Amino acid sequence: MSDLESYLAGFDVDTGYLNWASFGPLSVAVREEARADEELSATGRPSGIELVAGHVDEARALVAGALDAAVDDVTLVPSTTDALFHALFGLAGTVLLSPHEYPSIPVAARRAADARGQLTVRELDAGITRLTPEVVQDTLTDDVTAVAVSLVDYRTGYLVDLPALREVVGDRLLIVDAIQGFGVVDVDWAAADVVAGHGYKWLRAGRGTGFARFSPRARERIAPVLAGVAGTEAELGDLDVGPPKAGAAAYAVSRPDPQAAGRLRAALREMTDAGIPSIAALVAENARRVMAIADAHGIPVLTDRDRHAGIVTLAPDTGRAGLIAAELTNAGVTATVRGGVIRISPHAGTPDAAFELLDAAFAAARVGPILSTPTPAPLLPG
Repeated sequence: MSDLESYLAGFDVDTGYLNWASFGPLSVAVREEARADEELSATGRPSGIELVAGHVDEARALVAGALDAAVDDVTLVPSTTDALFHALFGLAGTVLLSPHEYPSIPVAARRAADARGQLTVRELDAGITRLTPEVVQDTLTDDVTAVAVSLVDYRTGYLVDLPALREVVGDRLLIVDAIQGFGVVDVDWAAADVVAGHGYKWLRAGRGTGFARFSPRARERIAPVLAGVAGTEAELGDLDVGPPKAGAAAYAVSRPDPQAAGRLRAALREMTDAGIPSIAALVAENARRVMAIADAHGIPVLTDRDRHAGIVTLAPDTGRAGLIAAELTNAGVTATVRGGVIRISPHAGTPDAAFELLDAAFAAARVGPILSTPTPAPLLPG
């Protein structure tokens, strides 16, 4: 069995699960790692405790390898939001962002602006739905010190062009929320100064498996304002707080959870062994299969057909979303349906049978009665 085949064999989920953008059911390897670490942590033996604690450094090294970064650039955090709060609270100047971002970015930016008074938040016009290089270029002014963006739009699956954004942003910082793309898209991560991610969606590693990369340039400009005891050089008994640690370790409030790090390590090892390009190709192909099924049933596709990851968002005719949602449930398909839009998110390991169930659900909804639905609204959460 090849590494890719082994990776695909770890998708032990219900056939109709097409909701990876919301939550990633744990892989077989991650579950095995979690059980083993629980046993090691239960004995109280120093050897077992130390073995599990070692997962933190192992996970950091694997994240660094995936991002083509130095290990010192990487820190483990509880969530993507934690990493974004560290980045934006330590930033001065003006950050440019879209009001359509998942709230993790705008909430962190506004909290930082209100709390410290050193950051100004500038939002793009609400009529602009994609943060493209052209839009950024037309909006940038000299006072902008950073641009914050999601690698993949949680609403539509639009994949931003990181290298092109890097070129436009220039010497400013580029802060990227990678949760909807890390592990399933093949991109040049070096284009970003800050990468904030989490393993509970596409990596299938469960909650608490967040991570962040702060490049040397980012660390020069982002103060570790929220550094806790784990982010300083202070020793037990020191009366002085002490200076921040060197590297990305400064952006930590507390020590990482070693069991969460173990799950992240297991997921990352699967991912790297299988190969990101191979996984990304399968995810993109499966997204195109969803689009083709939607096209066959006359359901409009909101997702950009040229730049997308694993998310496909559909906009049925007014009154059809409720009926489609019911038929998806009847067919055993798990997806996100909210505000008149439907978000389907297949993974690399999604079986052919899942697409057959999706096709059958759309067919059943096509002949059913029209139900009233509310005006489309943003997809929340996740």
